[in-house]
Amino acid sequence: MRRNLFFILIVLSIVILTGVSCKSTPKTTEEPAARPAQTAASPASVSLATEARKRAMDFECPAYFPSEWESAEAQFTAANDTNAYNAVAAVYDELFKKTVPLYAQAREDEIIAAREQLVSSGFTEYFPQYLKNADDLALAAMEKYEAEDYYGARDAATAAMNEFETLLAGAKIFLTRQEIIDRGFTQYDADNFLKADEVAQAAIEAYDAGNKEAALASGEEALLRYNIVLSNGWTAYAADRKASASSERQLALADRANIASRETFREGDSHFNQAEELFAAETFSEAALLFVEAEAIFAISRKETEEKRVRAEEAIRIAEEKIEESSGAANEAERIIEGGSR
Repeated sequence: MRRNLFFILIVLSIVILTGVSCKSTPKTTEEPAARPAQTAASPASVSLATEARKRAMDFECPAYFPSEWESAEAQFTAANDTNAYNAVAAVYDELFKKTVPLYAQAREDEIIAAREQLVSSGFTEYFPQYLKNADDLALAAMEKYEAEDYYGARDAATAAMNEFETLLAGAKIFLTRQEIIDRGFTQYDADNFLKADEVAQAAIEAYDAGNKEAALASGEEALLRYNIVLSNGWTAYAADRKASASSERQLALADRANIASRETFREGDSHFNQAEELFAAETFSEAALLFVEAEAIFAISRKETEEKRVRAEEAIRIAEEKIEESSGAANEAERIIEGGSR
C-alpha cells in the first residue's frame, strides 16, 4: 500500500512539473519579414552628382538661384543610394542649364561696358590694334559659347576681360598725360614729365613683346610720375591764379567797383574767399578753378563800373547842354524884351 502511494506521488510530481514547465515556455511568434537591404550608392552615381554640382558652382548658380540651390544642396546631403545621387545630379544639371545663359550675358555686359569705356577715352585712336586684339578674344568667347564649350567660353571671356582691363590701365595713363598737356602743366615739372614719358614707352614695348607683367609694372610707375607732375602743376597753377585774382581784385577796388557794382563785386569776393580757404587746405585744383572764376567776376565788376561811369558822364554832358540851351534861350528872351522896351 505504501509502495503504491509512493508511486502515485512520484507520478503526480512529474505531471505537475511537466505542466509548470509547459506554462513557463513562451509561446513562439512569427519573426517579422526582413526589410529589403538598401541599394548602396555606386561610385559612378556619386561622381555624377559631384561633377554636376561642381559644374553648377563653377558658373555661379548659387548666386542666380539661391533658394533652388539650397534645396539641391539639402537633397545632395541626404542622398544615400544610387537613385538619390542620380536624381540630385539631374537637379544640378537643370540649374546649370538655367544659369549658363545668365552667366554668359553677365560676362558679355562686363566686356561691352569695358570696351565702351576704353573707346570713349580716346586711347584706341592711337592704338587701334590693341582694341582689335581684345575684340578677337571676346569673339572667341562667343564662338565657344555657341559651340556649347562653356568652360572654354568662360576662360576666353576671362582672357578678354583681362585684356580690356589692362588696356583701361593704359588709357588712364594716357588721359592723365593728356590732362597735363592740355593744362600746360609740363612747364611746372618738365623733368618728371620726360621721365614719365620714357617709362610709359617702356611699358608699351613690354606689352607689345607679350610681357604684360612688366608692362603693368612700368605703367604703374609712369602713372605715378604723371600724377606727381599733375599735382605739382595744380599747386603752381593755383598759386598763379591766386596772384592774378588778387591783382584783379585790387584793380576793382581802385575803380570803386565794390561801390558802383556792389553785387557783382561781392560775388567775386565770395569765390575769392572760398578759394583762399581751399588753397590753405592744399586742395589746389578746386582752389585754382575758384580763383579763375573770382578773377573773371572782378573783371566784370570793373567793366560794369566803367559802363556806369560812362553813362553818368554822358548824362551830365546832356544835362549841361540842356542847361546851356536853357541859358541861351533865356538870354535871347531877355534881349528881345529889352529891345522891345526901347
